[in-house]
Amino acid sequence: MYDLIVIGAGPGGYVCAIRAAQLGLKVACVEGRETLGGTCLNVGCIPSKALLHASHMAHEMHANFATLGLMNAHADIDWNRMQAYKAETVATNTKGIEFLFKKNKIDWLKGWASIPAPGKVKVGDTEYETRNIVIASGSVSTALKGVTIDNAGGVVVDSTGALELPSIPKTMVVIGAGVIGLELGSVYNRLGTQVTVVEYLDAITPGMDGEVQKQFQKILAKQGLTFILGAAVSGVEAGETGPATVTYTLRKGGEAQSIEADVVLVATGRRPYHDGLGLDGLGVQLTDRGQIAIDAHWATSVPGVYAIGDAVPGPMLAHKAEDEGMAVAEIIAGKHGHVNYDVIPGVIYTTPEVASVGLTEEAAKASGRKIRVGKFPLMGNARAKAMLQAEGFVKLIADADTDRILGAHIIAPGAGEMIHEICVAMEFGAAAQDVALTCHAHPTVSEAVREAALACGDGAIHV
Repeated sequence: MYDLIVIGAGPGGYVCAIRAAQLGLKVACVEGRETLGGTCLNVGCIPSKALLHASHMAHEMHANFATLGLMNAHADIDWNRMQAYKAETVATNTKGIEFLFKKNKIDWLKGWASIPAPGKVKVGDTEYETRNIVIASGSVSTALKGVTIDNAGGVVVDSTGALELPSIPKTMVVIGAGVIGLELGSVYNRLGTQVTVVEYLDAITPGMDGEVQKQFQKILAKQGLTFILGAAVSGVEAGETGPATVTYTLRKGGEAQSIEADVVLVATGRRPYHDGLGLDGLGVQLTDRGQIAIDAHWATSVPGVYAIGDAVPGPMLAHKAEDEGMAVAEIIAGKHGHVNYDVIPGVIYTTPEVASVGLTEEAAKASGRKIRVGKFPLMGNARAKAMLQAEGFVKLIADADTDRILGAHIIAPGAGEMIHEICVAMEFGAAAQDVALTCHAHPTVSEAVREAALACGDGAIHV
């Protein structure tokens, strides 16, 4: 008899299992992959960041080394070796999770799970008893109507297939201008691929701050990406011997148009995955979007069964799943788990990075609040200019009456690291003035955060 069986060993599941074991529970985790870590570590966050890093190094060599006085630098791209580096990075991380399971005495039940009844989890032919179950089964890529994904063929692929292309294509069409499409599009653009991004909406990165969308698109276009916005894709036809053809129609009118590419990446989002668990027979309620319905404590409609991560409502982010995993483990252990959904950062790991937390300017205004917006361009930041990356900005949104920080939006090198200063500030209910009065080391890109905070008051210094 286990105290807890976690289904899924992705960021939400493995973190939940480790925290529960730390709190003294007897824990098992079910995972059908050959390695732990879920989509994130195996075919998502980690391998994509490895390729982003490698391709960024290639870009720096070809675009900026001469400016830095590093002359005659040249390197041929060995795609097979780059893929091996990516695989090594993944293996190091997945083996690390396996070590943590052994360290915390967590049983890895290898196989795919189903839940025949409350308190029972079946893996293969073996049925296990447990007092609690946490479903952390994650998500899968969303299919586009009329488009067949064939990752093995390497022509019409999803994000998993895009990480494993047999060679660097000359041309690529990315369908979807969200995080995944822009990150992987950036990878291949840096490696010499002509990348065209086709997006249904009229702006990239749907849901992000409007100024960020516009500036970010300009930066990516300058880097070489082409954008076709407001375009509804009606079909993708993979040629038998030649390139694939993407057919689309502009939403504002016009005839159907087409574009050819060696590879088509379908990056139109992800959907919750809970196939095979037997949730219908168990009586677990789902939302209209196919997510597992939960209450404020991540409990499903079936007693003793909880759910977290991409399988439940909320942003599909690994760190959101991790927070939920820790919180539900503490609740099961009799403590008080909590997640502040108002302070969950989001990051796009391109160059420059884009990071945000809290309300956009549009959302803050729509809420009826009176706000102050402090913005500081990186052209006023010495460190960013020295790095040849001064095209972005830092933007803070504060309540006009209380000065409390409501949100932050950053386009900058290392924005994914810089955003956490604001996350901590928001967790403590800080005012923009609190950040403005905090000494920041010079020269750092983070000084731009302080300058944006100063701009919420009497004004920034270096602009």
